[in-house]
Amino acid sequence: MRNASIQVKGLQKSYKEHHVLKGVDFEAEKGKIFALLGSNGAGKTTVVKILTTLIQQDSGTAIINGFDVASNPVSVRQSISLTGQFAAVDEILTGRENLVMIAKLRHLKDPHQIAADLLQRFGLTDAADRKASTYSGGMRRRLDLSMSLVGKPQIIFLDEPTTGLDPEARIEVWKIVKELAGGGTTVLLTTQYLEEAEQLADRIAILHEGRIIVSGTLSELKNLFPPAKVEYVEKQPTLEEIFLAIIGKKEAI
Repeated sequence: MRNASIQVKGLQKSYKEHHVLKGVDFEAEKGKIFALLGSNGAGKTTVVKILTTLIQQDSGTAIINGFDVASNPVSVRQSISLTGQFAAVDEILTGRENLVMIAKLRHLKDPHQIAADLLQRFGLTDAADRKASTYSGGMRRRLDLSMSLVGKPQIIFLDEPTTGLDPEARIEVWKIVKELAGGGTTVLLTTQYLEEAEQLADRIAILHEGRIIVSGTLSELKNLFPPAKVEYVEKQPTLEEIFLAIIGKKEAI
């Protein structure tokens, strides 16, 4: 794929006798949202950990923004950001202090102005000087995402970013993710919420039993699903129906 920000080939990882990844291959295009779907234990978080240099693969290659994660992890870290399943904010600090701290850790000029700009962008200015422990779940997630944007990383990894959020907060996060991609940021999203991938992703891959078993746009995946036989109206399959049908076929083999 031309203009690929993420290139993964033959990725394998085992934990003792448990073979988690069995040869994962995919590419994510620059400035697009790539959704990695899979059931619990499919290996989604393991993939993210490898791509963000938190753990090393056993074999295979992963190129992030032109840098190999195994041989050049420092350069990889300088161009990425990671938001996990739970907001990684310091609850003792205020929202502003959290952002200033990250800016200083990244050795950026004028950390207070950076914090002010991000607080405004994410609608947190009024709560800027309150401790993060007083924030609602949606506000904490917005703060967490804003912290991920300090230093303007080119690639953001979101590992199940809306876990535990109520529907209103989830939609709020969706809006932010779309804005990130609209601004040219590459987003790799893992999720168990199939509607989330349906709403956000430019491209979707399904990880099952350690391998990518299908990858494509939502339209391409819908073409894999047999058309519904309805007397008057053809029902369009949801991503959830496609996912379950594909997984079911694979397990039946």
